[in-house]
Amino acid sequence: MTWMMPPETAPQERIWMAFPPLGASVFDTPESAHDARTAWAAVAHAVLDFEPVTVVVDPADRAQARRYLSAEVELVEAPLDDAWMRDIGPTFVLDEQGGLGAVDWVFNGWGGQDWARWERDRHIGALVGGLAGAELIGSTLVNEGGGIQVDGRGTVLVTETVQLDPGRNPGIEKSAVAAELARTIGARHLVWLPRGLTRDSERFGTRGHVDIVAAVPAPGGCWCTRNATPPIRTPRSPPN
Repeated sequence: MTWMMPPETAPQERIWMAFPPLGASVFDTPESAHDARTAWAAVAHAVLDFEPVTVVVDPADRAQARRYLSAEVELVEAPLDDAWMRDIGPTFVLDEQGGLGAVDWVFNGWGGQDWARWERDRHIGALVGGLAGAELIGSTLVNEGGGIQVDGRGTVLVTETVQLDPGRNPGIEKSAVAAELARTIGARHLVWLPRGLTRDSERFGTRGHVDIVAAVPAPGGCWCTRNATPPIRTPRSPPN
């Protein structure tokens, strides 16, 4: 069986989100949690005009979640550490017949960062994949959704600072990453970027997620970040 990750522009049946719990990475005060929850709710309600939305919420926050989210948003309870569903959730893929699969990457808090917690979030990929009725595809690769960008035809953008991160996959070779991405998401051609944005390597960053740098709007095309303001520092070459 061959799995292929569709592009972000492909039709979708549902959007999955996670409700920001108080005390998460950057939501450590009631004020910041409120701001995040307001923003997440705005996204959920905007998406509702086009497709269903399911939000995973920590059981302790269910009542709070319902205050922010309309009854049209489905709530699913599960213990949560953080709210970045793109990273903690599964990567959905399709087989040749259109069957749905869900890649359950290993999640370890963006490389075991000292500010992150992941004891709960590491189970979300399998949970969401199961709730979606997908065939679960296990992986030993430490990865996140933000670490890959695809065109839906086998071209995959990645960064060395994420895939080869000693905090994620110590000692791994590029060939092993390529083989695992071929097995799980149908990667045929990997485009390796040396790193992501400089700021993303600072505290509370991901150490170089490719989705902050580039996106694939269609096969053969690529949108890239171009920094126009001096405070954003991105060197031309990777650090030693």
